[in-house]
Amino acid sequence: MEAEVQKISEQAKQEIKSAPDLSHLDQLRVKYLGKKGIITQKLAQIKEVPPEQRPSLGKILNQVKRELEELFRSRREQIIQEKEEEKRREKIDVTLPGYGFERGSKHPVSMVLEEIIQIFQGMGFWIEEGPDAETDYHNFTALNIPPDHPARDMHATFYLENGLILRTHTSPVQIRAMSRLQPPVRVICPGRVYRCDADVSHSPMFHQVEGFMVDKNINFAHLKGVLMEFLKQFFGAEVKIRFRPSYFPFTEPSAEVDISCLICAGEGCSACKQSGWMEVLGSGMIHPQVLKNVGYDPEQVSGFAFGLGVERLTMLKYRIDHIRLFFEGDLRFLKQFY
Repeated sequence: MEAEVQKISEQAKQEIKSAPDLSHLDQLRVKYLGKKGIITQKLAQIKEVPPEQRPSLGKILNQVKRELEELFRSRREQIIQEKEEEKRREKIDVTLPGYGFERGSKHPVSMVLEEIIQIFQGMGFWIEEGPDAETDYHNFTALNIPPDHPARDMHATFYLENGLILRTHTSPVQIRAMSRLQPPVRVICPGRVYRCDADVSHSPMFHQVEGFMVDKNINFAHLKGVLMEFLKQFFGAEVKIRFRPSYFPFTEPSAEVDISCLICAGEGCSACKQSGWMEVLGSGMIHPQVLKNVGYDPEQVSGFAFGLGVERLTMLKYRIDHIRLFFEGDLRFLKQFY
């Protein structure tokens, strides 16, 4: 039995030394020295051994008990000291300066879109919105783009399995709005559009703002006046503006609008391909057939429409040379717009 007691003593000492915290240490105390503990039970069993062995066994058990009690006390003090030292290391010095925090900001595209909307609202336009997934009729047919028209190929459309398409421009909102409203109307239609296109200046998803005005006796001079006022407010009063003849199926006559290069001030550089001009939007008088498609009488009313790319204007305004920067979420880029 003496050998068994020595074995228990060694095991107990090892467990006490490796106890990680006070809770575990108290469990070990109960296990070995409690009322039903191993050492307590062994002391109670002394009466069962031969009388001549009792004195030596009792002496050994009492010695083991004292050693374990001392080891428990020592380990308890050690654990308390370690915890206090850990608290001192983790103590927060409230006199130290704070780390601060990162301040969020609006995305540059959102900032420019809000500015565009604000300018046009100042000229009396109101906002209309439409679905991203459009019908072929609203996206093409009602806009005077027949099934075999090359403009459909030019748009590189995303076709969906349910027969709908991802709208290639915000012009379908023009059709929906005019079908519901009666002249006079003065509307802008901001939103996302989608095309199978991706390079340094194009993205499969980007933002456009469609705008149009319909009333009696609306002419090209009204179109020029509205767009020139917008561009001068957006880019500055000193910007030069020109209108070039162009072609769009849903407007006649049609024009593309350029501004003087913001990099070289019209002198010619690589950004404007030495022309001194940068294209910013397309426009024109609403085609009579489009007016008929929405139930308007082109003999009684006329109107103009225009469309601009928000990312395009953002790139020009902030001198950004790659459209992908808008969608990569790079904080080094976004922090510049705080």
